[in-house]
Amino acid sequence: MGTPIATSIPAFCEGIQYFAEALPGFEEYAAHPAIAAGQSAVADPGDARAVFQTLLGADALRYLTLQMTGSKASGHPGGFASSAEAYASLVMLGHTNIVTEVGHHAPGFYSAMFMDSSLEEMGINTVQDLRARFREKHGLLGHLSGAIPGILAPAGPLGQGQHFAMAGAMLHPGTLFPFTLGDGGMGEPYILNAMMHFHVAFPAITNFLPVLIWNGYSQEHHAMVSLFTDEEMIAYWKGHGFESVYLVDAKNFDDAGQSGAFVDSTRFSMGNRLAFTRAMLETMSEAAQSALGGKLTAFIVKQLKGSGVHALGAKSHNLYPQHTLENVDVVEGLKRRALSPQAWQIVRDNFSRAGGGPAARTVVTESVLALTPVTHLPLQEFALGENKPPTTAMGALVGAVGKQDARFLVTNADGNEASGIGNINEALKIRHPTADALYHQTPNGQVYEPLNEDACAGLAVGLALFGSRSLWCSYESFAINGLPILQTVTQAMAELRRKTPSVVTLFTAGALEQGRNGWTHQRPEIEAYFAAMMRNGNVFPVFPVDANMIQAAYAWALDSYNKGVIITASKSPLPVRTTLEQSRRALADGAITLFEHPGVKTIVFAVVGDMILLPVFEAAEKLKAAGFGVKIVAVVNPRRLYRSTDVAWDTCSEPDNLFLDDDHFNALFDGDVLLGVSGGPSGTLEPVMLRTRAPKRDVFAWKRGETTASPAEIMGFNGLTGDNLAQRARQLAGV
Repeated sequence: MGTPIATSIPAFCEGIQYFAEALPGFEEYAAHPAIAAGQSAVADPGDARAVFQTLLGADALRYLTLQMTGSKASGHPGGFASSAEAYASLVMLGHTNIVTEVGHHAPGFYSAMFMDSSLEEMGINTVQDLRARFREKHGLLGHLSGAIPGILAPAGPLGQGQHFAMAGAMLHPGTLFPFTLGDGGMGEPYILNAMMHFHVAFPAITNFLPVLIWNGYSQEHHAMVSLFTDEEMIAYWKGHGFESVYLVDAKNFDDAGQSGAFVDSTRFSMGNRLAFTRAMLETMSEAAQSALGGKLTAFIVKQLKGSGVHALGAKSHNLYPQHTLENVDVVEGLKRRALSPQAWQIVRDNFSRAGGGPAARTVVTESVLALTPVTHLPLQEFALGENKPPTTAMGALVGAVGKQDARFLVTNADGNEASGIGNINEALKIRHPTADALYHQTPNGQVYEPLNEDACAGLAVGLALFGSRSLWCSYESFAINGLPILQTVTQAMAELRRKTPSVVTLFTAGALEQGRNGWTHQRPEIEAYFAAMMRNGNVFPVFPVDANMIQAAYAWALDSYNKGVIITASKSPLPVRTTLEQSRRALADGAITLFEHPGVKTIVFAVVGDMILLPVFEAAEKLKAAGFGVKIVAVVNPRRLYRSTDVAWDTCSEPDNLFLDDDHFNALFDGDVLLGVSGGPSGTLEPVMLRTRAPKRDVFAWKRGETTASPAEIMGFNGLTGDNLAQRARQLAGV
């Protein structure tokens, strides 16, 4: 039958401050765990034992959430508290691949991982350990991270959870991926829109389940949808393509006379608490079966924020310095939710069996996903001096990857053809319900084109985090809208306890190519974002100089793990300046000499980018004619040019400690004058400027956009001309 009722305090309960007598009905409904030994879920969600023990699970999660946050007088108990019955229901039904878009629910998720014993893998064996390690270094960070055993994905900025759930659903048919979201962040950014587009593109993939925690409040005020009726909320979801929408409203079970549309179920009589929990468990079971059965499904629980903890509404969101474990509100909240030692053991038994075992051993992200081998990349070595568009050369390789790896997905909001990579569409086809050969559209294509960069970036990086190859392509000027989730995932990859394919992006149609479109399409400042991220340790912005080097860069990125590799390149035909072998060396070293001429006083140009090389070579010819020594060094992989102490590489789970040594760095960049030149911001030149020994130095970089007729004109507007470069070099050289 299972584990008998505990007669003493279980060891894992050390640190629990308050116990209570067993709830009425415990002997009848909790004599043995509802999830039997050897099983992964309750046999019948309508069984009174399953309902009673789901309620115990919800209260255990509330108690731990409040005591954990109270131990540091810091954290966010209120939002998760209103989701406790929903989370406990999912667990009791065996659906433990749960993600969230609400980073503030972290204490509740940690409580669940503690209850199923997952946190024992990081030395958290007791509630006392849980309290001590919360919000501490090498412990349980304030918002979720995939580095925590059993936690599938990070959660910090709102609006990201659906991407991880959809990625999981794509990669693991037949497994349900619920994700919780709050009404305070439901519209930020584009959550329902992203799921609707995904459903149109992938109508057969419905095994993800949004679970809306509709509690009436965001973190500091009422939620914008707090005045919706139940019918209006259901219509809102159905208007975004959801065929089945299940809603359980706690108000319908209230027998405590609470006012308002949102009520606290923990204030009901025991009978009505069980009735509410039964409705949650049975309805969640129906919703899960609907999602697994091919219908786009949503589940909504309507319950007041803070239900069962120290405060209600937005006031429950944060704990403040006064909210210690001695604070009267916290103490009273803990006492209200206190359980008997026997109840704690029952919850531990159920949670540790749910889903087939502790999440740290059973959820899909706890093992490496097998990758289809990519055995052939059709690298094409272009002749030196040819004019070839770099992006198109990479596109040919991308198509080859997709042909060999059926799970591979390319995302792009603004169209691949506009970026010189129409060959990707030709090879892999745009995924679209309207089949049209002219536009390379088929319902089964591998190119995903939602019209917002958050959705493009989100699905691509979610697939990479969950273990599959992907590529996010974007116009450089628009990609900013997708960067928050890229940053979230690359940071998570730095912490992961497993290998996973790197996040790879291709940013094209840079500012220098976008003269006619004006400043709306000229935002190379995005490169400063990645320049700052280089110090994280696993972020590698790469600037290939030609069609050969971009192929080498993509091949390198494909063969890497747990990194963020951001390839930035032009779609215009540009001179081929390196061989494939030289390109590989440049990626490994971080830089390569493209031009060198001896003379009086050596001028060294350190250049980031491809098109920007055009005025640099003009300047070199002018200086050469004037008798100067000139050297042009392409800064290809600037992360390699930092000193090892500049970068947190040793904190990464897949550490990369390859940095160019001083002798080789000096051989590249030593001169009388060093001019750093970038078609984007100056931040990508920082590692060069930190290490150079040149006595005179300066930087030329992007200033602002304007409408112009040509790349040369936009470069001139920003002072990036051969004449200006040569003149400044002469000034610094004292001539």
